[in-house]
Amino acid sequence: MILTNCAACAAPLGFALGKKCSRCSTRYCGPACQTQHWKEGGHDKLCKRIKRAGGAEQYHAGNKYAEAVAVAADACTEDTKGQTCYICTQAVHWKPKEGLVRGCSCRGTAGFAHVSCLAEQAKILFEEAEYNNLGFARWERWHTCGLCKQQYHGRVLCALGWASWETYVGRPETDQIRGMAMNMLGLGLTAAIHHADALSVREAQFSTMRRVGASEQTLLAAQGNLATTLAMLGRAEPALDMRRDVYSATLRLTGEEHIRTLSAAGNYAISLVCLERFKEAKSLMRKTMPVAQRVLGESDELTLKLRLNYAAALYRDDSAKLDDLREAENTIADSARTARRVLSGAHPILGGMDIALRESRAALSARQASSRQST
Repeated sequence: MILTNCAACAAPLGFALGKKCSRCSTRYCGPACQTQHWKEGGHDKLCKRIKRAGGAEQYHAGNKYAEAVAVAADACTEDTKGQTCYICTQAVHWKPKEGLVRGCSCRGTAGFAHVSCLAEQAKILFEEAEYNNLGFARWERWHTCGLCKQQYHGRVLCALGWASWETYVGRPETDQIRGMAMNMLGLGLTAAIHHADALSVREAQFSTMRRVGASEQTLLAAQGNLATTLAMLGRAEPALDMRRDVYSATLRLTGEEHIRTLSAAGNYAISLVCLERFKEAKSLMRKTMPVAQRVLGESDELTLKLRLNYAAALYRDDSAKLDDLREAENTIADSARTARRVLSGAHPILGGMDIALRESRAALSARQASSRQST
């Protein structure tokens, strides 16, 4: 369940506590809250509607999806003026009357779409894959543009996360697709900087996977996502411990060249830098970056992120030498040039690189000034 609070008083219920409405499955602390919500909270008018929509979780997902679509379209208003959806060829969607979005790396007039069109296309393509026993081959269409092959980001990814969850929430807990949709929702909430909501989703996902007996690799992936959300909320120490365990176990299971291992190493390095354990972070990245460059390529998004992690470990260290600071600046500048060539100008990684470049140059200038004064 993603709904983990009492509908009347908002008290946290976790994933198993409380009482449910027998008709629509809305959750409460107990009979008192349920009675109060029926008499004074408007549930008497909503109960049948929620049931018709598929229950409390389905109804909630539908409402959140509609909100997220409106936010995404509003954020893209300036960028999408005069454009049409590359899927339905209309400027305004005929049914929900939603505006266009653009949340990938397409250039020129390509890549403009309605979130509803993107979601419907992903749903149809994945249904075809399931029908033809192709496994999860087309699941990436929920999070990756079919034109530029880059992952959606920001509010667009958040809206697609809610679309995915709304589509598959009705499946049994043991259904792997439901778990993937929950993961997609967590990814989208994180991309839109809704970290507290993402934490609720990540905890629900990890709890569900443990309950249904998921594989070790699947649990590690969920644990890694949970650690990332903890880090985003400023809980650095537990995030570091969790990321260290995830990296060690993933390395043991999949080997140093697997993308999961490379990603886990990058996340572990971020936590090390955050806690100023720069020596460990530099050592890890010097070992990991060449592997990523060889396996994924110089322009891959993960490779670029690993290089950025390494540079941060160099320039944020107060004891860094001049050569270290120069290396950090050159690494970030080179990575930024590559990112601008292969990603869109609105991609979040570019914003992070611009900030890192300013910080590294400031650190280098301060160290150079200090060296001149000492001589």
